[in-house]
This record gives sequence, C-alpha cells and structure tokens, in this order.
Amino acid sequence: MMMMVRLPAMFVICILAVPLLPALGSEPPSTPVPTVGVTAASHLVGSGGHSYLDVRTEEEFKKGHVENSLNEKNTKFIEQVALHYDKEDNIIVGCLSGVRSELASADLIAAGFKNVKNMEGGYMAWVENGLAVNKPLVQEEL
Repeated sequence: MMMMVRLPAMFVICILAVPLLPALGSEPPSTPVPTVGVTAASHLVGSGGHSYLDVRTEEEFKKGHVENSLNEKNTKFIEQVALHYDKEDNIIVGCLSGVRSELASADLIAAGFKNVKNMEGGYMAWVENGLAVNKPLVQEEL
C-alpha cells in the first residue's frame, strides 16, 4: 500500500531550465493557461489552498525565493512534479518574469494537472510588490 505525503502549501521545485529551453522564443502555448497576478497568488498561497511551484534555475533560486519554500533540483519536470502533487492540487507556477512559468504551466495542463495557474510577472513582480521572500545572508569579511 502506497502512502501519499501531503506537502505544505509553500512547496517549491526549482528546475534546471534545460527541458524548457527549446520552447523559449517559440509560439505561445496552444493550451490556454489561466494567469493570476502576484497579489492574488500571494493570497492564494497564503490561504493554504494553493502551493507555489518555482521553475527558475537553481542559481536564480539561491539569489532569493518565495518565503518558506523548498528548493529541489529537477531535470525531469513532469515526473518530479507528479511525485509531489496530485493532478487535482491547486498549483501556482512562477519563474523570474512569467515566460518560463507559462510554458511550464502549459506542460502541466497538457499532462493532466487540472488546477494550474501561471503567476504573471514572476518573481520580479513578487519582489516589486513587496511580498515576503527569503534571501541569503551576506557574510561580512572580518
């Protein structure tokens, strides 16, 4: 008997962008992608009803990320997401500016995930709106 572990609402998977690179610069996704603004995304995630999935590179994630998030290196995007989320889970997908997350959202929708929303403007818009983030501590020289 397989036991599913439910993850906290603020779960983030940071993927290497390699699987998405061929799609960058191509036509917009043919599958319609629902989009929410960062303030709405913050409220949805903060309410505990949605999880936040970060699709930036590991290097981008290390520079700063949504508060209380988990970083996991991933090269098999759909398979890795399926390990952590059910296809019925509410997922907000974000990247740096909203482009990669739109492509990732389209991939998730095409793979059968039903409640996926792209976060318009990405992490940059999140920061510009003054929403909570975790940033690395800078060590001062002695």
